[in-house]
Amino acid sequence: MSRILAFAGSNSSTSINYKLVQFTTSLIKEHEVDLINMVDYNFPVFSEDLEREKGYSDLLKGLKDKIVQANALIISVNEHNSNPSAYFKNVLDWLSRVDRNYLADTKILLMSCSGGRRGGIGSLEVVKGILPRFGGEIIATFSLPSFNHTFDKAKGITDPELAEDHKKALEIFLSQI
Repeated sequence: MSRILAFAGSNSSTSINYKLVQFTTSLIKEHEVDLINMVDYNFPVFSEDLEREKGYSDLLKGLKDKIVQANALIISVNEHNSNPSAYFKNVLDWLSRVDRNYLADTKILLMSCSGGRRGGIGSLEVVKGILPRFGGEIIATFSLPSFNHTFDKAKGITDPELAEDHKKALEIFLSQI
């Protein structure tokens, strides 16, 4: 049994990416899953001056410890102008300063979704290029477009083809952790 940490790369209280992560983790039965809401993790904008003056907050060190203690991560990233949100990029910046290899030997299911037809794919591709720099291994990816038309809170992913793609990505991920 592996320990999986799951979260969205969004600090919005109405995050659709968090809803996708919640749904995804509800399908996992054979592993220990720790689902966290990034609304509870607010950090100042990274600067070397602030790092030098204040160091690293207990909240940041706690998040890093949760990541390091996990065998695998499920992350769904939101998108702002075809890139990860400034919030999520800031989280990555802070984490990489605490421990450059905080993702060492960590398997990752990387997802994205958006209300638009591209499904946050721009952000997913950017983050897919960033996480391996810190030691993470992207095992599978999934993007859900048109969230408000392809997802239902009670039913999950309602488009049959997208539901199958999601299932396959999750199966591949779980088979390798």
